[in-house]
Amino acid sequence: MLIQHVPLLSTKRIVLASASPRRAELLRGLGLKIEIFPSTFEEDLDKSLFANPGEYAKETATRKAHDVYQKIQEAGSGKRADLIIAADTVVELGSQVLEKPRDVDDARRMLSSLSGQVHKVYTGVALVTPKSSGSNSGSSPLLTSFYEGTEVEFAELEEQSILAYIASEEPMDKAGAYGIQGLGGSFVKCIHGCYFNIMGFPIHRFSVEVDRLVKSGAITA
Repeated sequence: MLIQHVPLLSTKRIVLASASPRRAELLRGLGLKIEIFPSTFEEDLDKSLFANPGEYAKETATRKAHDVYQKIQEAGSGKRADLIIAADTVVELGSQVLEKPRDVDDARRMLSSLSGQVHKVYTGVALVTPKSSGSNSGSSPLLTSFYEGTEVEFAELEEQSILAYIASEEPMDKAGAYGIQGLGGSFVKCIHGCYFNIMGFPIHRFSVEVDRLVKSGAITA
């Protein structure tokens, strides 16, 4: 697991390709020292091209990671990144894929549609290391990508509750227009799967993948 590799990882330049304070908090909670370098990828992929929302989120995360990798390469100064971490979270409700609300009306629409329903939260994650074990310094970076899905059941929401929640402004930067770690947690009756995945980053799966990268030599001393 990741925990035994924290001393090694503390000597590495780890870059989070996201401005999400929740992802930063979760990663720092694992003992990682991270640098914030948000991606500017437009996140405009055609959802209809993907088998499911998880694959869509994974590809978006991959594009974000490669965007930041290229920017660091082009900068040409300073220490290279030893690990770039990118993620993307979406909510699936029936045939709909819900991302961050565009405005107050969109947030109201999303929360009303989630009321009393079971939905699924997908987070795609992409990890980029500069090279695999034994490759030369000019080789393409090594990409590890995956997604996790967590099932969430919402209570029936009164209109007053929806409006009060929107007035708090908490929903406006979150996929599906709610955050389980904040006021929005009061809407959640139960979950099946990784809680942290709903926050936007599946800690356990990430830890497993980083453990594998270290043991394979992709991240070395």
